[in-house]
Amino acid sequence: MKEFGYQRVLEVSEAVAVLGADPDARFLGGGTNLVDLMKTGVERPGRLVDVRELPLDHIEVTPDGGLHVGATVTNSDLAAHPEVRRRYPALTQAVLAGASGQLRNMATVGGNLLQRTRCGYFTDVAGPCNKRLPGSGCPAIEGEHHNHAIFSASEHCVATNPSDMGVALAAFDAVVHYETADGPGELPLADFYLPVGDTPHLETALPSGALITGVSLPPAPVAAHSRYRKVRERASYAFAIGSIAAALDVRDGVVQDVRLAFGAVAPRPWRALAAERALTGGPATAEAFAAAADAELAAAETLPHNGYKVPLMRNLVVAQLTELAEEAAR
Repeated sequence: MKEFGYQRVLEVSEAVAVLGADPDARFLGGGTNLVDLMKTGVERPGRLVDVRELPLDHIEVTPDGGLHVGATVTNSDLAAHPEVRRRYPALTQAVLAGASGQLRNMATVGGNLLQRTRCGYFTDVAGPCNKRLPGSGCPAIEGEHHNHAIFSASEHCVATNPSDMGVALAAFDAVVHYETADGPGELPLADFYLPVGDTPHLETALPSGALITGVSLPPAPVAAHSRYRKVRERASYAFAIGSIAAALDVRDGVVQDVRLAFGAVAPRPWRALAAERALTGGPATAEAFAAAADAELAAAETLPHNGYKVPLMRNLVVAQLTELAEEAAR
């Protein structure tokens, strides 16, 4: 591991100033992803700027009825918060589906948004990877890719975003707030992750030197009727091979509102807008749910060994929406 400096900061302005003065520095939250990547040599910062003591560890109900979650809130505290559990149960379930209890106690909301792919080629510094070394190639395309993207990939990178939390946030139109030397800013989560294109090493639209300060969730009554379901290769402590955050509002058998987002299928949490459009105003039936899933999955582009994700995601959509519709009918 490369030697590095360490500095703890207590104010947001101080954190932004330190990073602005040292382009080789990186913000350190829980370290559950960054430190691992430092150990393998993927990340080699010259200084870690510890932001855990910043006053960003609160969850608050906003005046409009949404929620604001500070960037240093731990995943465990996010999942346990009574307003999160009541207003956005899929978010609680998504967070609890990720990692282990010990890691959730350390991992932060801001860090979760910035965690990098778990592609084996990315973490192997002995080989090529366009995300790690631009222009070197993407060996996953011809190699091991059974858990790689079926949406929005490119010939330069087919890795997926690993976040469970991000899938639920995508379903509920989350907005990411940040601070720079020029002042505060915000990005809808839908615009937060950059398209892969031919620059997979550029992952987010955050300005240079920006510090994530929080995430806001707008009011969404449908979110109270939401669930998160994750499919993985073992029962715990495993990344998804497919996941879904779903929310459904049904009245008199007709879909009034629906939210769908997929995980482990794209370089970012994937909002299933085509499926949502197909369902809104129509019947809440298994046949309609399957047709909506087909409308979304028609755009999938599979590789030789990840085509199973298409029927997997179709089945997840039908199963999760059917469960929510049955609950609404009780």
